[in-house]
Amino acid sequence: MQNLSPDPAVRITYRDAVREALRDALRGNPLVFLMGEDVGCYGGSYAVSKGLLEEFGPERIRDTPLSESAFVGAGIGAALGGLRPIVEVMTVNFSLLALDQIMNNAATLSHMSGGQLSVPVVIRLATGAGRQLGAQHSHSLEGWYAHIPGLRIAVPATIDDARLMLAAALASPDPVLLFEHLYLYNMEGELTPGLASVDLDHAAIRRPGTDVTLVSYGWSLYKALTAAEALSKEGIEAEVLDLRILRPLDEATIIASVRKTRRAVIVDEGWRSGSLAAEVTTRIVEQAFYELDAPVARVCTAEVPVPYAKHLEDAALPSPARIVAAVHSLIGAGRSD
Repeated sequence: MQNLSPDPAVRITYRDAVREALRDALRGNPLVFLMGEDVGCYGGSYAVSKGLLEEFGPERIRDTPLSESAFVGAGIGAALGGLRPIVEVMTVNFSLLALDQIMNNAATLSHMSGGQLSVPVVIRLATGAGRQLGAQHSHSLEGWYAHIPGLRIAVPATIDDARLMLAAALASPDPVLLFEHLYLYNMEGELTPGLASVDLDHAAIRRPGTDVTLVSYGWSLYKALTAAEALSKEGIEAEVLDLRILRPLDEATIIASVRKTRRAVIVDEGWRSGSLAAEVTTRIVEQAFYELDAPVARVCTAEVPVPYAKHLEDAALPSPARIVAAVHSLIGAGRSD
């Protein structure tokens, strides 16, 4: 396959990685188009699509009215008609206005038609908190969508995944929701040299360890990595697992890691009640209960609408300090002395 990676010395932002992924998709397939609020003249709410209107024109870069139900529905219809639409939703909170279209149409039509219909739509959503945007723009609802059969839920956390996951999503015959954490757009990094593609099936071990598994995704991955570095200075080696795909979950990688370390902390920016963290915890207990040295712990967002005030927002969200504290509680619980 063609090497898409730049010179290793050249750094790229997460935002630019997504933009280059969009540009490649638009150049490579005339059936691909981008639609959503402010994606054209304004260049996207997070400047991801800046410059694409000038390059590809208004037929391929379509500004839409402020009606999520309308333009998500239009994207689903375009996919049914044979096109490859990429629909951008400004913030995951607003996607609830199109939940009927996503759940009752995109996720179900293939099953209800006995496979005669497919809905190859890609929906990109900005998710997460940390930027003081208030409760209506800051929640992490990807765990809700991971509950729905018929959807594939992907969460690119790294520069590689931001650059390459869109192509994999467009190749899927099923609807794919790509959740891009808004805090990551300014993150800089380097593409892995020689890496030309990624899959939509597997989790990834981002840091090997032997004493505890930190299961995370999105922006929380970097909080887990920070916590792992702090724990390492204490002689505790944490393995950090990036879920990458929330539906279907890569159970094999999760269970293999937990069986090795015998302890697990799930880091999830969603609320604790009914969370993705609860689902991962249950699967670990179902499949590796007798190999655990301590109960599975969860670090989630406080059970409140995400606050606007910076100190309250920080207090509500998972943090490296809270992850370290959770690991300490597990290490203590597993001691026999």
